[in-house]
Amino acid sequence: MQYYCNPVNVNYRYQFNKDPRSGGKVEINREAADPSMICFEGRYYIFASMTLGVWVSDDLVHWENHKLPEELPLYDYAPDVRVMNGWVYYCASRRDENCDRYRTRDILNGPYEKIEGTFPYWDPNLFIDDDGRVYFYWGCSNTTPIWGTELDPATMNPIGETQALIEGNPWEIGYERSGEDNSLPPATEEEVEAKFEAFVKAQGMPVESIPEHLIPMIKGMFSNMPYIEGAWVDKHCGRYYLQYACPGTQYNTYSDGVYVSESPLGPYTLADNNPFSYKPGGFLPGAGHGSTMQDEQGNWWHTATMRISTHHMFERRVGLWPAGFDTDGELFCNQRYGDWPMPVSGLRQDAWRDPAWMLLSAGKDACASSNTEGHEPQLAVEENVQTWWEAASNSTDEWLMVDLQQAYDVHAVQINFADGDIDIPVPGEMQPGDQARYIDGSDLKTQWKLEGSVDGQTWCVLADKSEADTDLTHDFLVFEDDLKIRYLKLSDIRVPYEQKPCVSGLRVFGLGDGEKPDVPAFIAVRTGDLDMEVAIADQPDTVGYNILFGAAPDKLYHSYMVFQAKTQRIGALVKDRAYYVRVDAFNENGITEGTCVKLA
Repeated sequence: MQYYCNPVNVNYRYQFNKDPRSGGKVEINREAADPSMICFEGRYYIFASMTLGVWVSDDLVHWENHKLPEELPLYDYAPDVRVMNGWVYYCASRRDENCDRYRTRDILNGPYEKIEGTFPYWDPNLFIDDDGRVYFYWGCSNTTPIWGTELDPATMNPIGETQALIEGNPWEIGYERSGEDNSLPPATEEEVEAKFEAFVKAQGMPVESIPEHLIPMIKGMFSNMPYIEGAWVDKHCGRYYLQYACPGTQYNTYSDGVYVSESPLGPYTLADNNPFSYKPGGFLPGAGHGSTMQDEQGNWWHTATMRISTHHMFERRVGLWPAGFDTDGELFCNQRYGDWPMPVSGLRQDAWRDPAWMLLSAGKDACASSNTEGHEPQLAVEENVQTWWEAASNSTDEWLMVDLQQAYDVHAVQINFADGDIDIPVPGEMQPGDQARYIDGSDLKTQWKLEGSVDGQTWCVLADKSEADTDLTHDFLVFEDDLKIRYLKLSDIRVPYEQKPCVSGLRVFGLGDGEKPDVPAFIAVRTGDLDMEVAIADQPDTVGYNILFGAAPDKLYHSYMVFQAKTQRIGALVKDRAYYVRVDAFNENGITEGTCVKLA
């Protein structure tokens, strides 16, 4: 059995972004998003925005980042890739220019044949039906729909009429509402104009100096209308599943919904299970704008965008989860423990299996050689990717240590590096566009050493990457031998650009030998058409809770993980639909299922 842990463990590249929405300041962060995943000639490929390349794997566990030819539109967003007649078709999006396509029979070595584009689009998706007919979907806006049309497979030009397929409806679909936890109702026109004027004034820019095509985009930031974007179509048992992302990539509720139809161009109806990809809680939230595919054994997988959004709203990563279709044809995705270690067996597998190992490090004691103000070592174990420990210097003498408070069987460790405020010159030429940017394609290095101990006195080296030539900022280690460990120490740290080391999560997984939590007590109440509140009673010896909900007791496909007993509002409901709720409790020793109730 092999294991991986989200986000996908690859080298995420830095970009230097001069975003007009941030007043033209150059912001530096790592980004990868909008993944298209395919299986081609027995290997798996993920194409993601702003990576300059493609990630390649033979097993869905170990990924390598390969650079793509510079003639491809690598600075355009949302690359879309599909296989047709032995060719791999590639395109990306540029809103106001005709977008070219490319095709190849060899992804890594090329060559890529260019197919001249005839119209502009954003967030594209190509779909090839069983009968060989080709369809195309696109759209990324909080004012316009997802569009669809048929293409001539020989020329890839549209034939027939372009049709509007789905539009945002945040008045009846709770998970489409903007904001953290879907908390923002749509704004009025007066509210939008007032916020736009205040924004322009704060930036010190006269309105006439703002490019005309950017004004609707900027105003859209204040409308609270959801972005309906990221189309992806699959066919299963004769039905078409049009998947889409909403409400916005910067929110913890970035998710993928799905409509179904008997025809590739509709009409489409909102599926019963929605959103099918939804991960608002845990260490690294977000599960929107992705793709769904089958592996060589027939298992379904969904890959999507995960949210950090501290240094820039587009600071993002890529996640991968088991998915599938139930006996009623409902598309689902298992994200109950969606950033814990997950198995890939290479065989047909149960998409709903519980994790083999539990989270051991959440809330445990942490100390360090030093820290900067506001970035204490305890932040490295609070299960929040948006906070981090930051050393006071970039010396390799700096270290971070976690005390699990007792010795556990440790099976895996994930080391998540963050970024502080980076202030360096742009190391290359900025590429023009709505957001002028430069992506650093150089081979950077992230180096460290990890040690373990039972007593804090005698240490063994668990992994030594102090001479590594890789740049893995979410590195994941699995230990084949049984290890009894209480203390873990991360030292000898070097990170790109000679930064001070920052760690958002030193996460440890394994098993305790104590008792599981008691069955949790909770009350779930529907507080409106689109909202519910779940009040969880505090209980001892519990690390966290998983709020599960869905259309039936055996279809609790949605989840929200919290790390303390509290009242949690969930705003992802669909109007006039019934729900069932269950709260599970977990600690270092296992998971205790709660009692399923119908939402009052």
